[in-house]
Amino acid sequence: MLHHNANHASRSLRRSVLAAIALSLPMIAGVAQASPLSMPAPLTFSAGPLGKLDVQGIASGMAFYQDFPQGAAGTMGAKHVGADITNGMVIIQKNTGTLQFYIQAGAYSFPTLAAAIPSSTSDINFFGAMPVAYLKYAPSSDYSVEVGKLPTLIGAEGGFTYQNINIARGLLWDVEPLVSRGVQFNASKGPISASVSLNDGYYSNRYNVMSGLLSYAINGSNTVSFYAQGPLGNVRTSSPDLAYSSYGTSSDIYGVEYVYSSGPWMIEPYVQYMHTPQSNRLGIAHSFSNYGASVLADYSFTNTISLGSRVEYLDVGGKPGEQISGVAASLTDLPADSHAWSITLTPTYQDGGFFARADLSYVAASAPAGLGLSGGTNTTQLRGMLETGFMF
Repeated sequence: MLHHNANHASRSLRRSVLAAIALSLPMIAGVAQASPLSMPAPLTFSAGPLGKLDVQGIASGMAFYQDFPQGAAGTMGAKHVGADITNGMVIIQKNTGTLQFYIQAGAYSFPTLAAAIPSSTSDINFFGAMPVAYLKYAPSSDYSVEVGKLPTLIGAEGGFTYQNINIARGLLWDVEPLVSRGVQFNASKGPISASVSLNDGYYSNRYNVMSGLLSYAINGSNTVSFYAQGPLGNVRTSSPDLAYSSYGTSSDIYGVEYVYSSGPWMIEPYVQYMHTPQSNRLGIAHSFSNYGASVLADYSFTNTISLGSRVEYLDVGGKPGEQISGVAASLTDLPADSHAWSITLTPTYQDGGFFARADLSYVAASAPAGLGLSGGTNTTQLRGMLETGFMF
C-alpha cells in the first residue's frame, strides 16, 4: 500500500506539472537544433490543386572505424571497420496557405555514442520509409496545429545525421524520444514561442503522453528553452513497433537549454533529467533517475569550413544488484549506477550542396560492478567516422 500511494502521488505530481505546461504556455514549432550543414534552397514546382510545393533531398554515406565493436555477431555494429548509407531522403512540403503538409521519406541511420553502429536497413524498420509526415493547419503566422508523425520536442540534437553538428548522436540523445505520433499546438508572441503535444511518447501507439517546449529569445543572439515530457496514464507493456520503449514512455524527462549564435560562433549547452518510476507491470523493480549535461559548439573558419564539437556527461541511477540494469541499459546502453563522459570533434567542409566531414569521438564509461559500455567490461571506446554526400 505504501508503494501504491507513493506511485499515485508521483503520477499526480507529474500530471499537474505537465498540465500546467499545457495551460500556461500558448504553445515553438520544434526544439532548437544546432547544425553546421545548410540545406540549399528547395526546388519549387506547381502541383495543380495542391499549389506550389518545395522539394529537397539528401544522399550521404559514412565509413567508420571503432576499437571496441558493441554489436551482435554478424551485424554491422560488430565490425571494426565498415560503411553504410546515412541518408537517402526526399522532403516534400507545402509551407504556404492555411493547410500545409510535410513529408520526409527514404533511408536513414542513427549512429550513436556508446551504442552499436546500426545499418540503414535495420534502422528503417523503426519508423518506416516515411519517418516524418504531418498535416499542418496554420490560420496565422503566430499559431498552428500539426497532426501526424512528428519530430520530438525533446533535446538539442535532431534525429538525422545532417541535422546535427556531429555525425554520431550523443549520450543524452540516446535516452530521448525521436518521432512520436500525435497532435501538436504551436504559438508565438513576440520573443516567446512554445509548443505542446499530445502524443504516443516513444512510439507506443497509445496517445497519453504530453510534451512541451517553451523558448524565450532574449535578443538576436541568445535564446533559452525549457522542455518536458511524461505520461498521463498507463503505458503499453509491449508493442509490435520496433521503435517502442515502454521504459522511455513511462519516464519523465526535463531539460533546459541555452543557445548563443553570433558571428562565427554557435554554442549550445543543455542539462537534462530523466526519472523512471517503479512499475510492476513493466518489470521495473524500483525507480531510478538519469541526469546529464552537454555542450555543443561550432565555429566557422570560412564560408565552407567549420569545426563542431560536443562534450557531455551522463549519470545513470540505481544500485548494483537491484535488478534494473536491463532497464537502464535499454534506455542508456549503460548499466545501473554507472556514469559516462564523451568528447567529439567534427571538422566539416560544405560547398553548395556538397559536404564532407569527420567525427573523432572518445567515450569513457564505468560502473562499480566493473561493467562499462553495453554492460561489458570494456570502459572506453575510440571511434572515427567519415560522412560525405550531396544536398539539394
